[in-house]
Amino acid sequence: MDKGPPSLWEWFARNWDTGRVGSISELLQDHLVMSLVPIVVSLVLALPLGLACVRWRWLYQPTSGLMNVLYALPSLPVFMLLIQVTGLSQATVIIPLTFYGMAVLIPSVVDGLGSVPDHVRQSAVAMGFTPLRRLVQVELPIATPVVLAGLRVVAVSSISLVSVGALIGQGGLGMLFTRAYQNPFLPPAIVGIVLIVLLALVADGLLVLAQRLLTPWVRARRAS
Repeated sequence: MDKGPPSLWEWFARNWDTGRVGSISELLQDHLVMSLVPIVVSLVLALPLGLACVRWRWLYQPTSGLMNVLYALPSLPVFMLLIQVTGLSQATVIIPLTFYGMAVLIPSVVDGLGSVPDHVRQSAVAMGFTPLRRLVQVELPIATPVVLAGLRVVAVSSISLVSVGALIGQGGLGMLFTRAYQNPFLPPAIVGIVLIVLLALVADGLLVLAQRLLTPWVRARRAS
């Protein structure tokens, strides 16, 4: 006797780790790679570019304008164009998401460093701090909350946008959406949505925790 389609939990348990291509655990790993790499690389690239924009103020407007143009480009057409260069690989998704992240983080770095009071900089100079030491021990710690606020936006948007790559066969958990559409069968779409939301919540929570650990004086100021 036909038992009908499996329940949501039954489908999840059967497909979590099938040992074949396309299992949920494998898609989750791919999704993590394609979302975490752009987050890290965009931060690594945005920090020196943001510092350069603060050092040479004339550089900020053209850099910001270029990043805004790149950020305005729809992800799917960009993926399609990059296929000609990178092929159907994870790099086709990672490269645009890195630029999207930089578009958010460069202004965050500039605004964060701009929030450092002049008297704090002058005090550091009076104490004999070198420019590098002043940057590392004074300016960057003060700018950390603003930079991490931008990084939280980048993390959530990257985790979400990876799923668009499913339309070119590189979408991580987004592949569950195409699977649900093609069958049609609802559980894959529900599992994909839930896992993506959980990833975004975990990433955001870790960044909030990092901010609390890196800026203990903010909590002390609020408590006083």
